[in-house]
Amino acid sequence: MDAIRVSRYPKIRRVGFFAPPDSSATMIPSPRHPPLPVSEMISSADGHVALGSYDPSENLNLATGIEKREEGEKEVLQSSSKPLKAKTTKAERRALQEAQRAAKAASKGYEGSKAVAKNGTVAPSKGTKHSSQNKDDPSCGSPVVTDKKADRPLEKDRKKDAPLRMQFDDKNRMENARKRAVVNPTEARNRVELFQHLPQYKYGIQLPNLEAKVFQIGSLHPSVFEVGLRYLAGDISGGNARCIAMLRAFQDAIRDYCTPREKVLVRDLTSNISSYVSYFAECRPLSMSMGNAIRFVKSRIANLPLNHSEFEAKAALCSDIDRFINEKIILADKVIVRHAFTKVKDGDVLLTYGLSCVVEMILLYAHELGKQFRVVVVDSRPRFEGQALVRRLVAKGLSCTYTHINGASYIMHEVTRVLLGASAVLSNGTVYSRVGTSCVAMVAHAFRIPVLICCEAYKFHERVLLDSICSNELGDPDAISRVAGRMDVNCLDNWASEDNLKLLNLMYDATPSDYVSVIVTDYGMLPPTSVPVIVREYRREYLLM
Repeated sequence: MDAIRVSRYPKIRRVGFFAPPDSSATMIPSPRHPPLPVSEMISSADGHVALGSYDPSENLNLATGIEKREEGEKEVLQSSSKPLKAKTTKAERRALQEAQRAAKAASKGYEGSKAVAKNGTVAPSKGTKHSSQNKDDPSCGSPVVTDKKADRPLEKDRKKDAPLRMQFDDKNRMENARKRAVVNPTEARNRVELFQHLPQYKYGIQLPNLEAKVFQIGSLHPSVFEVGLRYLAGDISGGNARCIAMLRAFQDAIRDYCTPREKVLVRDLTSNISSYVSYFAECRPLSMSMGNAIRFVKSRIANLPLNHSEFEAKAALCSDIDRFINEKIILADKVIVRHAFTKVKDGDVLLTYGLSCVVEMILLYAHELGKQFRVVVVDSRPRFEGQALVRRLVAKGLSCTYTHINGASYIMHEVTRVLLGASAVLSNGTVYSRVGTSCVAMVAHAFRIPVLICCEAYKFHERVLLDSICSNELGDPDAISRVAGRMDVNCLDNWASEDNLKLLNLMYDATPSDYVSVIVTDYGMLPPTSVPVIVREYRREYLLM
């Protein structure tokens, strides 16, 4: 065991010159340089030292020179370096900035006055720009002075005025938005916790308050104010109708627009459009198709040629809006009707849900061309939109069957095709439509019946939704507490006084792409997986219109 025991002390590797301990003589290595010959050695009596030897006086002189050089460098640094700034507070820095800005503005004014005194004309300074939009309109125009620093807080407030996807459970943001809001709604008392990020207001109160402010609308255009009132009252419903009404209001506001002094048309008109959008969102949450239309209008304003006068710029904008309505909505519906008509055969039983304008156009067009088919209209509370569709179809001579959504599974075995409308189609193929659409599509998928979604391309959106919770709209909860035509059913009349009772009236739902067979658009019929291609091509097209 002793022979193989490992030592506790590590082995030390000896490097360099090492003399063994038992050696009496010391090993001294030989010098690297050969010694000087005797002939080159000079006597120290002459005051010289041999070449390559050591002289203590030389070392003292070297140290003295280094100290003098360091003292000189310190003096140069002290004379050339700036004194260290004292630490200032935020208020002091702000006051200093304001003083510098005032001095700069005063110097600019002094330079401008010198130029006027010398030439008799106003010399445009760096912060002064002439508006090309005002040269042909003397009633509105003068040289436009733009102060970027002065415009920044106004633009910041304008952007805050249009929260398209605000989280309504954020108290600080809601308080700030409520101070600037034209519509001051009262929040609902019994709010559903899962949907607190969505606006939940008491219905029936906003409209009288808003009508009382008709003479206090401020910068709002009367047409914009009227459309907002109709949104709030529910007179305008449907994605296409709401979008067209908004664009027509923008047209009226643009025609009556006049560029104020010290403003540029592009920036000021964009700010006005943002304030109008904020007002529309207060009256009713914006749809995704309206967001695409707003983006189109703002892009056309930003791309206005600089050499256009104000009259020409306004005429070009109104023409672009007219072309958008005609090509992307009206003509797009006609193209969708032609594509969907090819899927209607004699003897078909076509099922639709609720009221969709483009689906109604498809059914009427097929009937006019002599197709023999039957229509099943599925409806649901509380709006019963399908009743209006049934009346119009029966008046045209179509054979119809009307049922509620709870009977969809019982009648689905008779159906050959399902035609549905959509409020928006998202990038992942999800269809965003009125609540109940996903239920009908799921039942049709279970019965192996093809589901055709009829939707215009301007309603396609790059967003992605996986559920109906993150983005939705809440309707009037009192609408589901009552039963139309049954006055005796009044068990939920005083539901708001019950703290542990909450009613939820969702307006939209999300249908997964697995339940959709084909999407009929103005670009043709395509599968849900091709939606991102349409979104990309559509963006490129309307940006180049």
